Amino acid sequence: MSIPDAEVERQIQQMIQFIDHEADEKEVEILAKADEEFNIEKGRLVEQEKQKIRAFYEKKEKNAELQKKIQMSNLHNQARLRLLKQREDHLQVVVDKTTNKLKGQVVDITKYREMLQGLITQGLCQLLEPHVTIQCRQMDIQLVEGVLAAGQANYTKLSGLDVTVKVDQANFLPADITGGVRLVAKEGRMVVVNTLEARLEQIIKQKIPEVRSMLYGSNPNRRFFD
Repeated sequence: MSIPDAEVERQIQQMIQFIDHEADEKEVEILAKADEEFNIEKGRLVEQEKQKIRAFYEKKEKNAELQKKIQMSNLHNQARLRLLKQREDHLQVVVDKTTNKLKGQVVDITKYREMLQGLITQGLCQLLEPHVTIQCRQMDIQLVEGVLAAGQANYTKLSGLDVTVKVDQANFLPADITGGVRLVAKEGRMVVVNTLEARLEQIIKQKIPEVRSMLYGSNPNRRFFD
């Protein structure tokens, strides 16, 4: 028994509809999956770009903060250096006034003679040698010779030692120094420089920390003192 043509046609149409329906569902599934993958990839790319932008601005912000700190540090150091220079200039004024006052005492022959005698005695006590040569400015030879005996006597009284001292008549200290003496023993191997400049420099090194404290107060960060 053969199947009517109409039934065959109906079955064919059913099969076509089934295939079309399956194709439509597959198409929807493929499109949905494609949209999902597209959205995922789009989200990943967007987030990646966001991270790049955040990293860029974070780096820029850190660089700006670093530059700000460097500028503040430079300004602080410049202010500190200016303050230190002002303090050192002030101290130099004190030193200059002291130097000028010392030069004024040299002009007073009586005071200068006493100073020479003390410098000679002090130098002899530092050397403790039996034979010593004294050098001075050429203009001071008579003054040095005039106080030499008293200086030797004070040395002997203090040390209990005798000493032979002569004034160098050939080698003089520079004429442009303020004054004082230079004591030489053992053919120049032992020397004591007791010029007024040398004594003043030594006193300044000892007293400058005290002067700083008096002028500016003590420094809590200072652990060592000159």
